[in-house]
Amino acid sequence: MVARAYTVAFEGVEAKQVEVQCAVSPGVPAFSLVGLPDKAVSEARDRVRTALSSMAIALPSKRITINLSPADMPKEGSHFDLPIALALLAALEIIPADAVEGTCSLGELSLDGSLVPVIGALPAAMAAAEEDRTLLCPKGSGAEAAWVGAAQVIGAASLADVVRHYTGQSPLPPAEPGEVLADRSGRDLRDVKGQERAKRALEVAAAGRHHLMMVGTPGSGKSMLAARLPGILPPLTAAEALETSMIHSLSGLLDEGGISRSRPFREPHHTASMAAIVGGGRRASPGEISLAHNGVLFMDEFPEFPRTVLETLRQPIETGEVMVARANAHVKYPCRFMLVAAANPCKCGYLSDPARACTRAPVCGEDYMGRISGPLMDRFDLRIEVPPVAFTDLDLPASGDGSATVAARVADARAAQAERFRDHPAIHLNADAEGEILEKTAAPDAAGRDLITRAAEKFGLSARGYHRVLRVARTIADLDGSTAVHRPHVAEAVSYRLAGASAP
Repeated sequence: MVARAYTVAFEGVEAKQVEVQCAVSPGVPAFSLVGLPDKAVSEARDRVRTALSSMAIALPSKRITINLSPADMPKEGSHFDLPIALALLAALEIIPADAVEGTCSLGELSLDGSLVPVIGALPAAMAAAEEDRTLLCPKGSGAEAAWVGAAQVIGAASLADVVRHYTGQSPLPPAEPGEVLADRSGRDLRDVKGQERAKRALEVAAAGRHHLMMVGTPGSGKSMLAARLPGILPPLTAAEALETSMIHSLSGLLDEGGISRSRPFREPHHTASMAAIVGGGRRASPGEISLAHNGVLFMDEFPEFPRTVLETLRQPIETGEVMVARANAHVKYPCRFMLVAAANPCKCGYLSDPARACTRAPVCGEDYMGRISGPLMDRFDLRIEVPPVAFTDLDLPASGDGSATVAARVADARAAQAERFRDHPAIHLNADAEGEILEKTAAPDAAGRDLITRAAEKFGLSARGYHRVLRVARTIADLDGSTAVHRPHVAEAVSYRLAGASAP
């Protein structure tokens, strides 16, 4: 008799079904595990045997063979413990085989038989729903998996609870979704004194998901501004929250099964490696750009990142997805994020202050910013200079609108974009528009067209730069509540594109 249980193997955010087959046959006593398991999966034999012993279940003196099918798919992780134990219990006729076959399971076993939470419960629940199966997982992972809603989720504290559930002695109740986590940062734009132009650029960037570059002297407030960006972004939709949480689930970042409706805000250090930013490692894990999916990736001290790391951002910025290619894996992750970069104007940081700049000015500034390639810089829709704030201004009362007021304007602008692109599922915001759709939705009036044409000729805008100015102008018009793009909208968009240069 061959008993079957089902689980999943992860390839990026996709959970592939794995059939766990168990055969107990006469022969020399052995416990074999085949099907391309890694070290953690191979060690499941000892964990399962000891867990069963703790329940006073002795393995028979026969040959036990566990096959993980498809056999040519790599199997990684400790979550195979529970499905292996279920298949073995079904083969020994301790629990009903048909009930096990209707279940997708994952979980790590402790030596005393208790179940340890594992990563990936959310995408596993999605896979179980597609196969019309119940998901069985550790109790600590149940609240996370229950967010899917399309599949019944059972959370168990131990293998003994699982046996009692399948034998009808003590059925386990369905798991309940975890709480929606609130944003507790409490950071408000009114905390930033001065910097009205930078606040406006932040609002435009948030409204259209435009990439933003801030250049300014140390202490001018670049990091402070970026940290307040999540407070003006609209909350994640249900679909976005589930999509983002699947990536965080694979990285073990979900707290107690709770899902946040706040947009991710990731700020890696400038010493981060390429694998940490883009994704990779032994298991081709998601990187910071994927963890920032549907949110913000803030890269402070931008020129200090290794050149190879910065250049890898060029393609994901355009496509919204990244392919992590390794010798043993080709994994695709979504990464539709807003890039916010901050940099000092030069190595010492005081290029604009003749009294404090180094003796190599202005060459030092050219060399420092030259670490950012032209093609990468061309992908920033907005570029602003953040001037220093005088210490005497810090005692002045707060100015400008608070985050709540700005967030309302951003939400209205995004609602207008959602209505505009409702027939184009691949386009979510103005930053995604291109080609004929961009020309149709962001075409300026005659005066605006004349202005952007002169700017393109005078400053040598690339085709990408020209289109990005149109996108920003469309977003500014949305914030203004205008259905058409006029000259003032184009003028403001051009000023962001040509920061540091005189506009035509």
